[in-house]
Amino acid sequence: MRLPDVAILAGGLATRLGDLAKERPKALMDMAGRPFLDRQLERLKDQGLAKAVICTGHLSEQIEAFVGDGSKWGLNVRISRDPQPPLGTGGALRQALPLLSDPFFVLYGDSWLELAWAPVWQAFQAEPKALALMTVVENAGRWDKSNVRFESGRILDYDKAASGPEYRHADYGLGILRHSALQVMPEASFDLASVYRNLVKQGSLAGFDTNERFWEIGSATGLAELRQRFSVDKG
Repeated sequence: MRLPDVAILAGGLATRLGDLAKERPKALMDMAGRPFLDRQLERLKDQGLAKAVICTGHLSEQIEAFVGDGSKWGLNVRISRDPQPPLGTGGALRQALPLLSDPFFVLYGDSWLELAWAPVWQAFQAEPKALALMTVVENAGRWDKSNVRFESGRILDYDKAASGPEYRHADYGLGILRHSALQVMPEASFDLASVYRNLVKQGSLAGFDTNERFWEIGSATGLAELRQRFSVDKG
């Protein structure tokens, strides 16, 4: 099965990491002896992907020097730099559209996900009217704030500021987008969350529920947990 391209959102300032990310982007944080991005790109190749576009911003030159053209992982990797002022996650993706297949996967650059990608793609293909798909996990506040109402296979609401027992799921960190979902946004700068919210209102956002937990390196706690997870594997 040929999978579409993936855009990796790796342009954030990593403010929650404080001094840890002042001189090194979080994508290159050491993860049990290897940069996080090294492991992430290896994972993409193992899942059958062929091309990745990394949307960079903070300390982009370090990521560019490390990745090159992606050939060391057997991938075709391109870089899309966020200009100043930044465009937000949604704007950064829209800027990268000329480099990406239509549709394409989108992956948060600080997420480590262990689900299989092919079933996600198959689920999206089974929803011909959907402009996007969000993977979700029944989180119930375990690993992060639950912000998705997901019932009977459908996403009913998505709101980062949401609260209440009906919000039991969380954005898992992997999505699929058609170009048109981004091209209609009127703002120059906008977040991917705004795109998802608009699509929910239109009934155009498909959902894929996974039982796999997600890992993240956007916080010091998450960074330590994932380092421990890889250290156990290494041992």
